Amino acid sequence: MITIPCVIFAGGKSSRMGEDKALLPFGSFSTLTEYQYTRLSQIFTNVYISCKNKNKFDFAKENSSFNFIEDLPSQETYAPTIGFVSAFKALQVNSFFAISVDSPFIDETIVTALINADTDKSDATIAKTEYGMQPLCGIYHNSLEEKFQEMQKENNHKLGFLLKNSQTTYVHFKDETPFLNLNHPHEYQTALQRVQ
Repeated sequence: MITIPCVIFAGGKSSRMGEDKALLPFGSFSTLTEYQYTRLSQIFTNVYISCKNKNKFDFAKENSSFNFIEDLPSQETYAPTIGFVSAFKALQVNSFFAISVDSPFIDETIVTALINADTDKSDATIAKTEYGMQPLCGIYHNSLEEKFQEMQKENNHKLGFLLKNSQTTYVHFKDETPFLNLNHPHEYQTALQRVQ
């Protein structure tokens, strides 16, 4: 088991999907979030769900074993940067693995490759494919905490900007398939066919 914490980012607005994708059914699970939490708990010792409000997840009401990191109530912005600030504050760790709730095919092989490439000199270690970087698939160090706080104050929520201006280690992956993001309804339908 991997001992650094894993944080699933499930607090997005899902505007392109047209509904909250974190709550979409997936596989044999009632929600994509529960699917991600369950499978990642087989890889990581500690898994957390970053969100605006945990009360939207019915599965959490039935089972108290899920770990949540909720954004501060005053934060109405829907952006990963808000989740990062909340995660660093809640976890108080040197680093954690960040993954988007809508990336259900990123597997242990990818996670292990990123962890093996990570060093103490890195601010972040991020997956990269032919089509570009995958900012919500990688390790973030607490050396970035202040930068995230500054970005939040400046209303700058571009992770790509942060990574380009930090000590970022990139791990290149040839196969784009595991990095499918469920941003649009047709991508969700494609993923449903793959998970069966």
